[in-house]
Amino acid sequence: MLYLCGCNMYTMSLRIYIGLLLLAGFGFIPATPVNNIFDKSAFYAAMASSNLEEIDTQLQALKSISTIESEAYEGALLMKKSGMMTKTKDKLSFFKSGRAKLESSIAKDKNNTEFRFLRLIIQEHAPKLVNYRGELDKDSQLIRSNYKSLPPVVQQAIADYSKKSAVLKSSYF
Repeated sequence: MLYLCGCNMYTMSLRIYIGLLLLAGFGFIPATPVNNIFDKSAFYAAMASSNLEEIDTQLQALKSISTIESEAYEGALLMKKSGMMTKTKDKLSFFKSGRAKLESSIAKDKNNTEFRFLRLIIQEHAPKLVNYRGELDKDSQLIRSNYKSLPPVVQQAIADYSKKSAVLKSSYF
């Protein structure tokens, strides 16, 4: 037998084989999908727009993630989308579905200021027919009192929204 560095050919080829397996194995480690990152600034841009395509893009992005907040975000987007539908049946269907999701999220976390901000946005623009304006004062008070503790992206969304809001005055933010 041929000995190299104190190893026979069988041992050396075994070491090379194991080394190659280890190296190849690292190629199969699944990477974290990029689409699992939720862009709140894009979400709030869609909420501020009247672009159905933007809203649908955000709804699609929410389907690929699993966070506690995704149900609230989806609910707000569905209610926003309802205002853009042409058929009354579709308007009501989207609104009811979105309302259930958003209200469910708020029920699970009553003091979540961001969820209450989302509800305030919808309430302020909801038609009287759907009877969804009962919490405007409570929501605006909570938003004002917790504004400074919110993430910068949400603070910016509130500040931007307050410029055109009748309930949230821009002078506060």
